[in-house]
Order: sequence, then structure tokens, then C-alpha cells
Amino acid sequence: MSMRVYRNAAIRTGHRGTPLAQAMAVEGERLLAVGTEAEVREAAGPGAELIDLEGAAVLPGLYDAHIHTAQYAQSLDAVDLRDVRSLDDALARVAAHAARLRPGAWLFGGRWNSNTWDPPAQPDRYALDSVCPDLPVALPSVDGHTVWANSAALRLVGIDASTPDPVGGEIVRDASGEPTGILRESASYPLRERMVSADLRDQLRAAQEELLALGLTSVHDIDGEDCRAAYLALREAGELKLRVHKAIPAIHLEAAIAEGRRTGQGDDWFRTGPVKIFSDGALGSHTCHMSEPFAGEQSNAGIAVTPYEDLVELFAKAADAGIAVATHAIGDQANHLVIDAYEAIGRREGLRHRIEHAQHLRPADLARMARLGIVASMQPVHCTSDIDLVDSLLAGHDLASYAWRGMLNVGVALAFGSDAPVEHPNPFPALYAAVTRTRTDGTPAGGWQPEERLSMGEALTAHTLGAAYAAGEDDHKGVLAPGKLADFVAVDTDPFVESPDAVLRTKVMTTVVGGEVRWQRI
Repeated sequence: MSMRVYRNAAIRTGHRGTPLAQAMAVEGERLLAVGTEAEVREAAGPGAELIDLEGAAVLPGLYDAHIHTAQYAQSLDAVDLRDVRSLDDALARVAAHAARLRPGAWLFGGRWNSNTWDPPAQPDRYALDSVCPDLPVALPSVDGHTVWANSAALRLVGIDASTPDPVGGEIVRDASGEPTGILRESASYPLRERMVSADLRDQLRAAQEELLALGLTSVHDIDGEDCRAAYLALREAGELKLRVHKAIPAIHLEAAIAEGRRTGQGDDWFRTGPVKIFSDGALGSHTCHMSEPFAGEQSNAGIAVTPYEDLVELFAKAADAGIAVATHAIGDQANHLVIDAYEAIGRREGLRHRIEHAQHLRPADLARMARLGIVASMQPVHCTSDIDLVDSLLAGHDLASYAWRGMLNVGVALAFGSDAPVEHPNPFPALYAAVTRTRTDGTPAGGWQPEERLSMGEALTAHTLGAAYAAGEDDHKGVLAPGKLADFVAVDTDPFVESPDAVLRTKVMTTVVGGEVRWQRI
């Protein structure tokens, strides 16, 4: 078994007993020794290979607790509308992308945000028809909870004026009852089923290089069964370079139970994760489930994508089978009902249930989450992206919003991630957002609701050990200590010494997974 010594570094171990070290000895995939260079070299013996990290800061491998890696992989080759600021700009970009596609191909991508357009107006299918009359187009919004489709796409999935709204969804219609091309929540599912790629294995192989370059060594993937199959193929071929904790889509829960899947099943490279269930929609789509209507929309308090009785039934079915539950909940009413449902089924030994996003809660529900052991799986950049939306749509609501400090203070476990491709998967802007609660331009001065800021150490823990805890993997990853997996990243900025602005601009120099260099800056 190979023996390596990684040396000449400021190693931030994340371990309370040895918070700062100079060197690490790696035997196989695990850490043998962590400490001073003299201590480590003595433990490793004279034949160890020496690897000089050239004075870099070293952190435990960053762990994204909520990422759609298949969607992210596909987005690398799809039309990207995140930075467009008008409908005309969006259409121009769609037209340019369509010109590169073969006849009959679907045009996917999107990530548009009409809330930031000038003027801010919901688009429709006729606008897409003007630039793509023949190719079917289906473009998820930036939050992924609305799909903007053209007429060709609607025809192919059989959506017309006679199609009823599904449970937990809405087909937006014009005054005459015709679909406008905007499909919210479950109404978009027929189009999402088309967003499957035959070459997903190749796309994931390329995408993992991008993620390794950002310092990510582990991910909780939230995508579908096609993604699971592609990862297993990469694992079988010896081509998987980062560790995957793979969620089960709710629609496949019964099949997964029949197959005997259980949360935690697998090895250190690929494990079965929780079942992912949707409770509500998203703030940007005006579909998150609130206890009071959105400001200026007195008839709209969001959408309960999964009714409460169904939540309880699904939670119990999963837990009885040894499968943890990860529930998407953004609005305060959605979060309240999800907590109620977790309480209804009771705590189960060995299962760590989660709320994904947990963005807006009733203040009293924080302590309930802690008492029930519910993990808050959150994405710090969502907070800074949504500042204006929260201030406008949720004005006057009594909420604990992105309440990281409040959660830690009452004992809620935090696990941080990106929700890529909704946000970029780079974890360093997430750390910046968590400690400043400002946008990358420094606004608002002093931070938005600054009482909820975290220290850099707390934010980094949520993006390493916290994510490992959510997966039930904290016994062997998340800190750099003897016996743990040798997953770490060398960076050009020490987040414990440099300013948050410097951390925002951090460059990864080397990413190590299982003791092997998996990516290195040239």
C-alpha cells in the first residue's frame, strides 16, 4: 500500500484536537498521521513519497450537500440565460443556440429569472415561437420550479387548453384558457422527463473535473435514476473521482424499497442517500408555500406540491424501509408542515432526516427542528441572490429567513451546498455569503439581517463536516485526522487569516480524494 507525506502547508484540519498542522501522512485512502512535519515523517517511515504543497492552505475536502450534478453537467452544453436582463436578450441567446442544433433536437438549458428583467414580465410560448417555431424548447427558470416552453414542446407532451392542472402544479393560461407556455411545479414534469441525455456518463465525467477544480471532493446528488446509473457505470469503470451520496427521487421510492436500497448502503465512493420529496415550490416562481399571501398577491400563498397527508405517508414508508428523507421546503407553511410530518412519524435510529433549503421559517420552528434532530440543508448563495425578492414578496411576514445563526444557537445541524445549476457550485462564494450576508459587490453594507451571519469556521464546518453529518458519514470524513478519508484541498487563500473578500476570490491549487491527486492547477 502506498505511503505519501503531504508537507509544507498550513493545514486547517477542522479537528478540535489538532486545528492546525504542517503535514499529513496518507496510507492508501486514509490519513495515517496529522501534525508537525517531524511527527508525520516519523510515522510514515523513510520510504514515503514526499509531496510539497508549496505553502498552500489546506482544508478538508469540501462537500456539497445539495447539488443536481446531472443537470449541472447538461448545463455546460446548454443555453444559459442566467445573466440576461431582458426578454429580447433571452430570445437572441435562444436563437443563437438553436442555430447550432440538429433538426428535431430539443433545446434545453434556461435558468432565466424574469424578476430581474427590464421590464420584469413573465414570458410566454409565443415569444419562443418567434425564434424557435419548429424545435421544441423547454427552459427551466433559475429556481428550477417553472418551465418556459414553446408551442412545439407543448404539443409533443400533449398539453393544451383541455389539459387539467395536476395536483401540486399549474398550467398558466391566458384569458381564453390557452396555455401560455409557463408550467409551474408538477405541471412541468412531462417536459422534465424529456430532459434526459443518452451520453450522461460522458457529461458527468467532464463535470466532475469542473467540480474537483472548485475543491469539491464529495456531493449529495439530487437528480434522477439516470444519474444514478451513470455514476455506477463510472464507478465500475474506475472513472469516478469524487464521492457521491445519491438521493432517490420520490417517484422511485417504491422501486428502491423493492430493490432493497437503504440509506448509507454502498462504499466510500458511492452510497445510497435519502429519498427526495417536494413539499412546495420556490420564492422566485411565487410558488413556495406561505402562511400568508405574497405582498401584492392577496390570492397567492404558494403551492403545496405534496399535501400534508401524503407527506406523512411517504415519510413513514421510507423510514420503515431504512431510507432517510430529504424534503424540499422553502415557505414557512411548507417548513411547518414538514416538521409536523417528521414529528408524526417519530425519530428513527440511524436515520437523519433533512429539510432542503429551509429558507423561511416561523421563529418557533427552529427549536422544533433541533428537538427532532432535523438537519437544515441550506445554500448560502440563495440568501444573497434572493435579498430583493424577500424584501418585496415577504414584506411584513414574521419570519426567520436563512436563519443560520439562529439555527446553530438552538442546536440545528447545518449542511451547506449550492443547488447547482441554480447557483454556481463554487463553494467559496457560499462561504463569503455565510459570513457577510452581502452580495459579491458588498451590498447591502453591513449585511442583510446581519445578526444571522456565521464565523468562517462555522461556515466551513457546514460545508465539510456538516454535510458529512447529514449523510451519516461524519465518522470517516469532514475533518483531517488519523483514520479519516484523505480528502482535502490546497488553496491559495487561508480563510482563517484572509478577509472574506479574499476568500471569495480563492483559487484551488490541488484537490486530493482518497490520497490521490485528482485535479491540479497547471
